[in-house]
Amino acid sequence: MNIDNIKEQFPIFNNKINNKDLVYLDSANSSQKPIDVIDRMYDFYTKEFSNVGRSVHYLAVAATNLYENTRISVQKYINAKDKNEIVFTKGATEAINLVANTYGQKNLKEGDEVLLTELEHHSNYVPWHYLRKLKGVKIEFAEINNVGEVTLESIEKKITSKTKMIAITHLSNVTGAILPIKEITQLAHSKGIPVLVDGCQGAPHLKLDMQDLDCDFYAISCHKMYGPTGLGILYAKKKWLEELPPYQGGGGMIERVKKNDISYGDLPNKYEAGTMATAQVIAFDESIKFLNKIGIENITKHEKDLMDYGQEILRKNNSVKLIGNPKKKGAVLSFTIEGIHPHDIATILDEDGVAIRAGHHCCQILHDKLGLNATARASLGIYNTREDIDKLNLAINKCKKIFSLK
Repeated sequence: MNIDNIKEQFPIFNNKINNKDLVYLDSANSSQKPIDVIDRMYDFYTKEFSNVGRSVHYLAVAATNLYENTRISVQKYINAKDKNEIVFTKGATEAINLVANTYGQKNLKEGDEVLLTELEHHSNYVPWHYLRKLKGVKIEFAEINNVGEVTLESIEKKITSKTKMIAITHLSNVTGAILPIKEITQLAHSKGIPVLVDGCQGAPHLKLDMQDLDCDFYAISCHKMYGPTGLGILYAKKKWLEELPPYQGGGGMIERVKKNDISYGDLPNKYEAGTMATAQVIAFDESIKFLNKIGIENITKHEKDLMDYGQEILRKNNSVKLIGNPKKKGAVLSFTIEGIHPHDIATILDEDGVAIRAGHHCCQILHDKLGLNATARASLGIYNTREDIDKLNLAINKCKKIFSLK
């Protein structure tokens, strides 16, 4: 698939925003959807719909097979050892909550420590905060350095004999820092500590190999991977899924129910209670096919070229300050403009059809550390081009002119 013409695969770019061509620079928030994913959901609902794992009629069996085929596709895409290590959830947030609740319920007690970083999204902080309130668990934070990254050394410095879980982002949604997950996992395992990775930003942009990274848990947000909303994936090593208790109770996750006893279903059914997001799961298989057609190496190369170009352009723009300069950086350009609030920046850019995000990006701890209330963020996807970066820069200059800045 030719990246140069990739926008043709995304119907949303046929629309105008304020009578201007759409420049979508908010993919870290949520990516746009290719036509094959959209069509797959329509076809399933109009021709193939049934609930999965219950009935034995034709539609139910066919839907169940399609659902399970996606599980196998995900397993192959992330190189998990076993398809039953793939659990479908409502989102990455639920995947992290699942681990925090089940692992916390079974293994954490008052005084135990969970190690996070100052880069974490709220979805990888708040669930652990609940355990702090409920069980007296302590939360420690590995600090960022002066270029907005977290090093192996900063992780090692915070590990103590009480550290029972390390929960870290793969790629920061603010500074773009890519963490050394494999090395952190090796360090953690040498001390008997499991590792959970928030892969919301890592999964769309980086090659994933669970057997190489060797982390215990990896959370994925499908709507950031050119897939449907309302769907996430938890990768978990089989030993953990066998050992930990269920997260939710209901239909589909049980084997036998009596008045005085319940036994749970096989993996991964044990963690998939109730009616699942069947159409979303089946459509996500098309997202994986889309990514495979392009090739993750080509995606990474394309986005790095754009990110390097964007940094070069914005660094030359007076009054614009880029946030973070990590050695290994993903496709995120967070910035401020002296004298202009990020929400004003985003509003003015929108007038030219340039869609960015403004705010703390669900990373208030990081913004507090940086001494900022908010930042503006342009985040890149496969459909972006250098022309998009040029339009971003022109819109920034218009914004500066409105505020009488040079």
